This record gives sequence, C-alpha cells and structure tokens, in this order.
Amino acid sequence: MKELTMVKPKPVTVVSPWPERLLLAGCWLALLVTLSIIVAILADVMVDGLPRLNIKFFTSYPSRRPEDAGIFAAWVGTIYVMILTAAMAMPIGVGAAIYLEEFARPGWFSRFVELNISNLAGVPAIVYGLLGLQVFVRWFQMGESVLAGACTLTIVILPVIVVASREALRAVPRSIREAALALGATRWETVRDHVLPLALPGILTGSILALSRAMGEAAPLITIGALTYVAFLPVSPLDSFTVLPIQAYNWVGRPQPGFAQNAAAAIIVLLILLLLLNGIAIVLRSQLQRRYRL
Repeated sequence: MKELTMVKPKPVTVVSPWPERLLLAGCWLALLVTLSIIVAILADVMVDGLPRLNIKFFTSYPSRRPEDAGIFAAWVGTIYVMILTAAMAMPIGVGAAIYLEEFARPGWFSRFVELNISNLAGVPAIVYGLLGLQVFVRWFQMGESVLAGACTLTIVILPVIVVASREALRAVPRSIREAALALGATRWETVRDHVLPLALPGILTGSILALSRAMGEAAPLITIGALTYVAFLPVSPLDSFTVLPIQAYNWVGRPQPGFAQNAAAAIIVLLILLLLLNGIAIVLRSQLQRRYRL
C-alpha cells in the first residue's frame, strides 16, 4: 500500500477591502462633481432664461432690441431641418444596416465599409460642415438653404444610425431567421416580416437619439453659411434658414445684456425639444417591446 502523505494547506491571503472601497468612493465623488456642475449650469440658465419665456418670445422674429427679439424663425427652421434630415437619414441608414448585416457577403469590401462607418462616427461635426459646404452648397448649387443644411446633418448622423441599426438587427436571435427560412420564406421575407419588426425598437431609439444630436449641432450649419439673423420663415427647401443653436450662439456674442437672457431662453427651448425627442424614443421602445414581447 502506498504511504499516505499529508498535504499542507496553502495559506489563505486576506485581501483588504480598502482598495475597492476607495475606488467606489472615487466613482461616487466623480459622479457628484459632474452632477453638481450640470445642476449649477442648468440653474444659471433657468434663472436667466425663464423670465423671457412667453408667447411673444415664441412668435417674434429676431430684433436689434433684446426685449423685442424672439425665436419664431429659429424654432420653425429647426423643425423644418429636422423633418428633412429624418426623411433622408433614416431610410438610408436603416437600409445600409440591413444590407451589411443580412445580405452582404463576408469579404474585403464589407470589412472596408464597416471600418469606414466606425471611423466616420467619431469625426468632428465641423469636418462634415466643410464637406457639406463643398459638395452641397458649391457643387450641387443648393446655396445656404434648408436642403443643404439637412443634407449636411444627414451625413453627420448617418454613421450613428447605421451602427445603432446593425446592433439592433444583431440582437435578434438567429433562430428566428432559421425558423422562417425553414418554413419556405425567402431571405428578404425573413428580414421584412420577422427580423425588422423585432429590431424596430432599437432602430427607432438609435435613430431618434441621432436626430437629437443633429438638433443641437451648430458648427456644420454655420460652416455651410446658415444665417444668424432671419426675419422670415423658410417656405421651400431652397430658402435660407436659421436654427435654435445658431440663434443662441448669435445672441451670446451680443454686447447688450438683454441678449444673454434671450440666449438662455433659447437654450431652455432647445433642451425641452431634446427631452421631448428622448421621451418619444423611450415611449416608442416601450410600446414596441410590449407589442412584440421582447
């Protein structure tokens, strides 16, 4: 018989919880500092801008006198530009995502397109403004119009929509596709009738959040020549325009003290529109998830 040997137990090392506690305390401290800065900025904007929010402010055109100036042309131009941007960006972005995720064959071309889309998502907006100035304003002779602004914002948010839509399509289980194909559905019928409805909540959420980003952009629109003083409403897509970020930027640079309050009020309106868009994204996602029981 083999002689049994006693195995000495290894010494147990006790890990001190202090590093984890310090890390957690540092995270909480960073969060509190960030929230404090945001709250302080919002409080300052509210104090300056809330007294200016009235019917006259929403229905008046810009003026050289701060007490008579309003954002009528700016908020109408913002909605006009956003409608055109959504009408162009969402079909192109979702269509590109469906092709890349469901129909494109693995190869160098697909990898090249995916790499460029990922890189374009991180390009500064001012670069897209220079591109829009050269392509849409000069080459296509659109001028400083609503259409040129919408096309420029479309290429700004297009990579974001493509990436978000691909992630939503990728989240649909593979078994859904296999079951539809096994029952005789074609590839397109599988995507149209089964994959796309299940991915729709994520696609809409990503697209609306991308539109929220476009609504707050001022640099690319200033680059293409959007006006800072507009005393009329754009009627056709080829008319000149302004938007809320540009109007607020124009007022901030004015030396008269009253324009600072106008800029704060315009910022409050812009924040309300952004919150409404984000709220719509949350509601749509919730309703669609409930409908398809995701």
